[in-house]
Amino acid sequence: MDFITKKEIDLVALLQKSHCPTAGAVVLFSGEVRNHNIGKAVKYLEYEAHAGMATKMIAEILLAARNRWSLSIAYAQHRIGKVKVTESAVVVITASVHRGEAYASNRYIIDRIKHEVPIWKCEHFADGSKEWGGNCNCHTETGDPNKHLYEFEAL
Repeated sequence: MDFITKKEIDLVALLQKSHCPTAGAVVLFSGEVRNHNIGKAVKYLEYEAHAGMATKMIAEILLAARNRWSLSIAYAQHRIGKVKVTESAVVVITASVHRGEAYASNRYIIDRIKHEVPIWKCEHFADGSKEWGGNCNCHTETGDPNKHLYEFEAL
């Protein structure tokens, strides 16, 4: 499966492929485009990526999660190109023996993808304006573009 795709993410098909006899828990996270941000109406998002590097980094993140939590399944896919409101921009699926590991690993994976993988988004607003940014805005709080605030570490 491709970790980076221009095609619409088929959540149902991915979930159907994510059942495993050794797993008692399957968690699916879908990061979806919402219709508002920073007080403005969002028309759609547009994603760009360094596809080769992003693919390699996502594979490394998934391997790290599999090793840390002994997962039966760890999968992630991120869209590039135009993504409409309510469509999935990124999906992470994890499966493990128990739900605690499935939830924790899923959060770990999406946090690391959001903060570390070279994927950039442009928000296109209903008023015709647009704003480029990364998936991560931690530098606004940390003052350092290389220092991230991971949600999975706060748990």
